[in-house]
Amino acid sequence: MTRTLSTLVAGALLVAACTGSSSTVAISEPEPSPAAASAAQAAPSEEEEEIQEYPDAIVRRMRRLANEPRPVENSALPPRQLDTEQFPTSLIPRDRIVSGGPPPDGIPSIDDPVFEPVDEVDWLADEEPVLALRVGDEVRAYPVQVMMWHEIVNDTVDDTVDGVPVAVTYCPLCNSAVAFDRRVDGRLLEFGTSGALYQSAMVMYDRQTESLWTHFDGRAVVGDLVGAQLELLPVSTVSWSDFRTAHPDAQVLSRDTGVDRPYGTNPYGAYDQRDEPLIGFFIGDPDTRTAAMRRIVGVNAGDTSLAIATDALAEQGVIETELDDQPVTVWHVPGTASALNDRQVAEGDDVGATGVFVAEHDSRELSFTRRGERFVDEQTGSAWNILGEAVDGPLEGARLDALPHVDTFWFAWATYRPDTTLLD
Repeated sequence: MTRTLSTLVAGALLVAACTGSSSTVAISEPEPSPAAASAAQAAPSEEEEEIQEYPDAIVRRMRRLANEPRPVENSALPPRQLDTEQFPTSLIPRDRIVSGGPPPDGIPSIDDPVFEPVDEVDWLADEEPVLALRVGDEVRAYPVQVMMWHEIVNDTVDDTVDGVPVAVTYCPLCNSAVAFDRRVDGRLLEFGTSGALYQSAMVMYDRQTESLWTHFDGRAVVGDLVGAQLELLPVSTVSWSDFRTAHPDAQVLSRDTGVDRPYGTNPYGAYDQRDEPLIGFFIGDPDTRTAAMRRIVGVNAGDTSLAIATDALAEQGVIETELDDQPVTVWHVPGTASALNDRQVAEGDDVGATGVFVAEHDSRELSFTRRGERFVDEQTGSAWNILGEAVDGPLEGARLDALPHVDTFWFAWATYRPDTTLLD
């Protein structure tokens, strides 16, 4: 209760924290959000009275943050994004960028990642989720038990001379893994956690300009780089067992991160059993077409956005559709634990893994059915794994083109893709 109330108060007082003679940040004060107005009008309960000292503490903290010197002159780090004179353009409602609790980099990104070979990893359970990323011919795994404590890994992948600079990100509150190429217009960026959230999803910042970026779609929304768009890279959340079997020679992000964290434990409790996102972090009402915390597979191609209910996909195994004039196949296989369901990441309920691919090989359209833990194409009888790799049959060794997709909660996808089609 204390955490929820203090979060609500933080969001309600974000603007007030930056006003007054002691502040050097000029803020245009927006209308109170519905959540803030409700909080202000509600009669204080005994529990609210117990934390009545929180508002003054939050005001002091926000003023301190607003006036702390930054290494970048035109920093948009909260609460500076509220300054409409300094930042006249914001691609999202700036008053809905709220404090998530930690300060900038309070959740430390991993900037010098250390990896270990698959065959040396003895600390992952078979069902544990890992993020599988392929760049060129190199494949890496980023265990969610590490990612949920750091949220961002600045890495360089690929076996070419220069490699590809990537940001691998994971937001526990919207249960989404997204990877990006860190280059924008020839400029290399490094990302950190801002400590802020937009509609209960992580807001990143780049350390070169301290612009704010929404993790969910890789877009700069406030700051010097406003309007810039990162290239999304396909990344899949799969079980450690499936990844290890598919890529026994791959590298795995280690727990040697330079900080002490209880890796393997889930600090968010039974978060994915909630009925709605946390009050104060999500402002307004989620899209009502389905339950806010329902798991979906989201994919965007061209002007088309599609959300497929994960439970419906699990029943069928395969859903075939068309996006941006391409045949697309969407897969589900059981065997991957939810990281947000149990105190121990490895003990979470089985939510399975998904994959989204262009259903073509060598310009030949393929159609698939799930058979056990594999997917078999009707044209050649080849068997494919959840990573879109043919492991048996005439096409053994072939690989389907993966499309960027997210396994997430409905409220998050519908926030960023309000015109999405929902298949359930």
